[in-house]
Amino acid sequence: MRLSDQFGYDLTLSDKEAAASWNAAILAFLAHGKTTPQHLETCLGRAPDFALGHATRGLFCLLLGRRELYATARECLDAAKSSAAQTPLTARETAVIDALAAWLQGFPTRSADILDAALIKAPEDTLLMKLVHAIRFVLGDAAGMRQSVERVFSAYDETHPAYGYVLGCRAFSLEETGEYRLAEASGRKGLQFAADDAWGLHAVAHVHDMTGRSEEGAGWLENHPNGWAHCNNFGYHVWWHLALMYLDQGNADKALALYDSDIRKDKTDDYRDISNAASLLVRLELEGIDIGARWEELALLSDKRAEDGCNVFADLHYLLALLNGGRRMGTERLLNGLKERARSETDMGPICAEAGLPTGLGLEQYRKGNYASAFTLLTSARDNLHLVGGSHAQRDVFERITIDAAIRAGFSNEAEKLIDSRTEKRGALDRFAEQRLDVCDKMRRAQQVMEDENLRAADSV
Repeated sequence: MRLSDQFGYDLTLSDKEAAASWNAAILAFLAHGKTTPQHLETCLGRAPDFALGHATRGLFCLLLGRRELYATARECLDAAKSSAAQTPLTARETAVIDALAAWLQGFPTRSADILDAALIKAPEDTLLMKLVHAIRFVLGDAAGMRQSVERVFSAYDETHPAYGYVLGCRAFSLEETGEYRLAEASGRKGLQFAADDAWGLHAVAHVHDMTGRSEEGAGWLENHPNGWAHCNNFGYHVWWHLALMYLDQGNADKALALYDSDIRKDKTDDYRDISNAASLLVRLELEGIDIGARWEELALLSDKRAEDGCNVFADLHYLLALLNGGRRMGTERLLNGLKERARSETDMGPICAEAGLPTGLGLEQYRKGNYASAFTLLTSARDNLHLVGGSHAQRDVFERITIDAAIRAGFSNEAEKLIDSRTEKRGALDRFAEQRLDVCDKMRRAQQVMEDENLRAADSV
């Protein structure tokens, strides 16, 4: 006898307790809850032949962007295929297995497409929706995230058990495609139905960040402390957003204190945690803040991850830590890896060639003080940088470095154009932009003074 999941779809499961653990695992995954792996382990412990469970676990491993977990993901694929050979599966269960196989072959874009096709046929399956959302986020495919959610959104209403989480995903995809007003409304509404939807909570914080409302954004997060208390390491990312709000208000001391107390409370080597930390330290240093010896810890961990090579977004943040922590050998290993993967015929090839490698080389030149070269390299990759994945807010650290390189190289006009482009994308000026525009104006006026013939000393007779 087959059971159905909480969304009404058939499962190749006959154990009711296993099904209950599966449902709990999916809700925890939607909420970025730290209990997700425990529920999934309980489910597979009671139903070791549950192919969908193994395949989903494999995708979870790949989303973590750690080289050693690729072996675990392959084991999950083997277990899923073995189970499928013993028991006929549903079409959507088969789709998740196929998606895992595609990613392991080096094609996460194909993986997302497979899941999207299955989602169209099972629109109320929020697991499929969230998996597509997560993979397209890793791919920097904001338009794809939005299209995926919008195609099935009409299938949901307030009676669906995951309605709030769907609203949260919709909010984030709207924010990443520039629909800030609609994004904020969707995120706020979602929390009315899923108070633990940290993704929707953070989507609203993204809107605050992108529209220059840091004081309101800080209040939003401070007034919802329970919105991410249950989270896995995604909770560190929400703290990171709060630190950004403080920094934009000129309160660097508060941002740095949050770095120590929460963002790096646990010295993990998860790439998302390293990314939070490295990008915040760069932002602080760009504001002239002495961050002490904090780079050393990140550089040591990043050195051990320099050859992971499974996520370019991660690579670039490891590189920030390696460069600023003075790890020359680690820097060379990482850049050599990007050069090698730029020749790959998998999805990784164009990501490295068009975005990862020129950005990495630009960061190296910036650290060496070769600001004109850094500017040239960084701007050559700027239009393709979304390919590395992450959000506008996360990738903004590279925008800031590029603008700073332009200013340091004396390219005031180019810096101003970058600031204007950044502001148009974001929807409002923030403190960073206002201060750099003032610098550009002073540079331009100084240049005009230098070029004013009337101010030149008269030739002696």
